[in-house]
Amino acid sequence: MRRVLSQKPFLILYTIIMAAQDGSEVVGMDAEVVQKAPEVSCEAAGQSHTAAETEQALLTDGESTSTQPAAVSNGEESDEGKEMVDVKIIWNKNKYDLKIPLDGTGANLKEKIHSLTGLPPAMQKVMYKGLLPEDKTLREIKVTNGAKIMVVGSTINDVLAVNTPKEVIQQDVKAEENKKEPLCRQKQHRKVLDKGKPDDVMPSIKGAKERLPTVPLSGMYNKSGGKVRLTFKLEQDQLWIGTKERTEKIPMGSIKNVVTEPIEGHEDYHMMAFQLGPTEASQYWVYWVPAQFVDAIKDTVLGKWQYF
Repeated sequence: MRRVLSQKPFLILYTIIMAAQDGSEVVGMDAEVVQKAPEVSCEAAGQSHTAAETEQALLTDGESTSTQPAAVSNGEESDEGKEMVDVKIIWNKNKYDLKIPLDGTGANLKEKIHSLTGLPPAMQKVMYKGLLPEDKTLREIKVTNGAKIMVVGSTINDVLAVNTPKEVIQQDVKAEENKKEPLCRQKQHRKVLDKGKPDDVMPSIKGAKERLPTVPLSGMYNKSGGKVRLTFKLEQDQLWIGTKERTEKIPMGSIKNVVTEPIEGHEDYHMMAFQLGPTEASQYWVYWVPAQFVDAIKDTVLGKWQYF
């Protein structure tokens, strides 16, 4: 065994020498050697290439994995490929052109309006054929191209600006109501009151309340300035309004309302209106009614209580 191993180098050397004499053998060996070297090299290269491809694949997968959520959360590009509809937003006398997906919901529309106007969705009242539902799509509520969508609402700054003087405005309104011109100063009544208190009017007692007298209330004026008397026919449930020309017998049940107001400067007398029809135009005015009978007249005519 040792002898065979020791002769092996000589055999190799002999083979090389013989090959040197024949160029083809050298080339063959060179080719063999060269061919063998590339085999090892190619295998290594193949392994290296495989590793590189694996690494590249891992990197590519990693990039895909990392970029996918960004694509999902990117709302700006989510409208691509969707059926769109052009609408006109009208808010606070301003008009805005907006293109929005037809399958977007009312809540989506409010977000778009917020970006256009700065008006928070919670403070928006959006109207299209009624109040726009947030949970339905624009397709479901049949929004079409060119549709006008009305928006009502105020920004937070507007609300703060309005709330500050709100109490002042309410006070001004109340003060204005208090300044409302009394009936006795109105032109239509002034022309009668300016004639002064009739000489034959019944005496008055300021601050007193008395039952209706058994005789007619007389000596008063009507709207035309003529003398008028009031007779209460309780047994017939009628009010007789008598003038020099005629007497009108009116069922008390047909009198809709009784309006009274003290006469300025003569608060012991009142001006009084009997509403004979459904509107104020049917009021029959009587002036210089003694104050002590006012409550009794109102209660009797309106049926609260009667005197027998």
